[in-house]
Amino acid sequence: MPGGYVPPAPMGYTPGAMAYAGTRTDGLAIGSLICGIVGIVCFFICLGIVLGPAAAIMGFISRQRIASSGGTLGGGGIALAGLILGVVAFFGSVAWILVFVLSSNHTTTT
Repeated sequence: MPGGYVPPAPMGYTPGAMAYAGTRTDGLAIGSLICGIVGIVCFFICLGIVLGPAAAIMGFISRQRIASSGGTLGGGGIALAGLILGVVAFFGSVAWILVFVLSSNHTTTT
């Protein structure tokens, strides 16, 4: 073309121009991580008793879904972190309750 003019690319579908979609993070993995973090942060008001098992169960199910997805789902590390945080939150809340109950029984009478 004279003058170095290059016509614009046509609008619409261009083969080979699509970006690879990649894997998406499993929603249960994210939910597990959130429940685990909130359970850890709020263990002193005993939220870990409820949120700990919820995070552990969601993390376990999410890891199974990710393993059986054939690579279409991601977030295995997030699910594992949520599972671990859920277990720690549960046991932290149980320990907090035991410390509170046992310390309240040690009253001195004069």
